Amino acid sequence: MITFYPGPSKVYPQVAQYVQEAVASGIISQNHRSPAFVDLSKNTITTFKEKLGVPADYWVFYASSATECWEIIAQSLIQTQSFHIYNGAFGQKWAAYTHKLGIEVQAQVFEVNELLAIEKLNIPSKAELIAITHNETSNGTALTNAQIAQLRQQYPEQLIAVDATSSLGGVYLDFSQADIWYASVQKCLGLPSGMALMVCSPRAMERAKILNACNHYNSLAFMIEKMEDWQTTYTPNILNIYLLNRVMQQISSIKTIDEIIQKRFTNYLHFLQAETNLTLLCEVPEARSATVLAIKGSLNRIAHIKAEAQKQNIILGNGYGAWKETTFRVANFPAITDNEMVLLQDFLKSII
Repeated sequence: MITFYPGPSKVYPQVAQYVQEAVASGIISQNHRSPAFVDLSKNTITTFKEKLGVPADYWVFYASSATECWEIIAQSLIQTQSFHIYNGAFGQKWAAYTHKLGIEVQAQVFEVNELLAIEKLNIPSKAELIAITHNETSNGTALTNAQIAQLRQQYPEQLIAVDATSSLGGVYLDFSQADIWYASVQKCLGLPSGMALMVCSPRAMERAKILNACNHYNSLAFMIEKMEDWQTTYTPNILNIYLLNRVMQQISSIKTIDEIIQKRFTNYLHFLQAETNLTLLCEVPEARSATVLAIKGSLNRIAHIKAEAQKQNIILGNGYGAWKETTFRVANFPAITDNEMVLLQDFLKSII
């Protein structure tokens, strides 16, 4: 079975060996206040920052999921108002969940085939935090590092939070241009689901300490207090932390990975144009995601392609949200091999 589902997605094949190592080493039987866990946590975060190019003064925290990060951000970094910019289901859900937590939410919604014009945004100064989705998993679109840098330059006083769930670990991100970045590990990081990472700037840390919202177990102020000793506020997913540690040791630097992912994405584009009559949902080249391809078609055609793929032991991602029935999605994540990409392309050629 070959899976191209965009999360949970394929794990690195070495993970099976790493799980055995974790059991044999005894680390998953250690308590989360032990010296053994502290050493593991410190080494994992240090290696993660080195491989992904996270600035030295940024902090990294563990969470249970990207969805939990919505809650942490809303409860720990916003008092009254946030401003959300999105064009897909996950950005919309983030805004809706923030509103449910009692925050006044304003939003700028743009279209899938619209290049977000940062210079035309009118974000009120009352908004304490600007929330953006770097890579919208539901529709295969993405913002560029240049757009995020322009947003930072245009709104230097407000915190910027970035959903990088389906891009962190797959493409180069300029972490210095935003204050909070978060992602689950079951996508570009090639790990089993059950953990997320949140990367915070010094400005975000300062804001959390000033607000000092400590009435939740996952309050960022409390998380900071524990992470000063490389610990967590709760019993963490020690196995996944160990697996992240080993995968970070295994992989190349993010700029090398980015080159591979971009090359594969270009290959996919050439293949779709030259060998099929399939097209991407997003028609604007500058707005396309390199890690998640959303391929569109009629309801019957998409259903047929997915059914035939399953017969060939190929799992394609379902469409999502408004595009659930008229797209399928293909993960272009680092754990997926070039040979698997070729097998998918051969299959698509055979049924077109």
